[in-house]
Amino acid sequence: MRPKLIICANTSWNLANFRSGLIRSLIEDEFDVIALAPFDSYSRRVAELGCRFINLDFEGHGKNIFDEISLFLRLLKILKEEKPCLYLGFTIKPNVYGSLAASICGVPVINNIAGLGIASSTTSLLSRATRILYRWALRKSSKVFFQNLDDRRLFVNLKIVEPEKTEVLPGSGVDLKKFRGDQRQLAESAGPTTFLFVGRLIWEKGVGEFVEAARLSKASSGSMKFELLGSVDEKNPKSVRKEDVEGWVREGVVEYRGDTDDVRPFIEAADCVVLPSYYGEGTPRTLLEAAALSRPIITTNWSGCRDVVDEGVNGYLCRARDARDLFAKCVMFHKLSGDKRADMGRAGRRKVEREYDEAIVIRRYKSAILSIRGT
Repeated sequence: MRPKLIICANTSWNLANFRSGLIRSLIEDEFDVIALAPFDSYSRRVAELGCRFINLDFEGHGKNIFDEISLFLRLLKILKEEKPCLYLGFTIKPNVYGSLAASICGVPVINNIAGLGIASSTTSLLSRATRILYRWALRKSSKVFFQNLDDRRLFVNLKIVEPEKTEVLPGSGVDLKKFRGDQRQLAESAGPTTFLFVGRLIWEKGVGEFVEAARLSKASSGSMKFELLGSVDEKNPKSVRKEDVEGWVREGVVEYRGDTDDVRPFIEAADCVVLPSYYGEGTPRTLLEAAALSRPIITTNWSGCRDVVDEGVNGYLCRARDARDLFAKCVMFHKLSGDKRADMGRAGRRKVEREYDEAIVIRRYKSAILSIRGT
């Protein structure tokens, strides 16, 4: 009988986009993988990986105490019924409530802290409560993976987790076979330069700063084009509204490319990918995919984001919440020759191959699992 392993995240989209390689590899290693997440349009895709999908309906941004208790009890029930040999948690609520439930059931846990979000704040009551919950949840975890050194340092300094339990992963990694770096030659600087924002359209990802940089470009008659690619989340109070996007398009400062399941053709058509984020990032997948496709990047000198950039080599860093500095970096890139842009793109590809290959992440998970199971 194959050993059972449960993997849980706050959306099926998360599992399908970030964890499909890990799930396939675990199944190849003869694990019976059970995926828990709310049902959405990506749930079928998760099941098609070969795992068993169980709908775990909950609101990722909800704060109702009764809903939180209900989620914990449902996780506890599933763990008692399935009796897995291991629980893998991703995103805040699966990490917190899943780990607590697994601890009660005597199931070893591996957590992945992919950005801190509200936990990174030191002032709000909610952030303090979140850190207390994390401390309870992680105290019996066997391994806690972080996606950048800053997040690990914060959790260790706040005594949320013992340092010997922790390791830092290179983000969620990127599939280098799917994201190949041999796309078109980058345009010469004399032509229009396309800057592409890729990601969920929430304010803390720097959408407002990106739009303001586009306004500055328009005012200076710069030969630059700014495009947005990503979804509007009506349920997220921090999301840009649909009418905001429509207004920017009418204003003529940005072009909206909608949302997509395949970002590759959009990144390949751009000259530079921009993510001016000051969100609680782990290591932004957008930046890894752009670099893997040999595209230079501009991002903030912010936790997780700055790790992907070697300044002036494969991109530029700008100050967070500073549209003028972002615009200045866009101008710097616009003035580069086509050869220099191509050099930057190739440097980004080499960096991803060296540091962020998805295979590295999968090997580290397998090593942790073998250590925990003692086989």
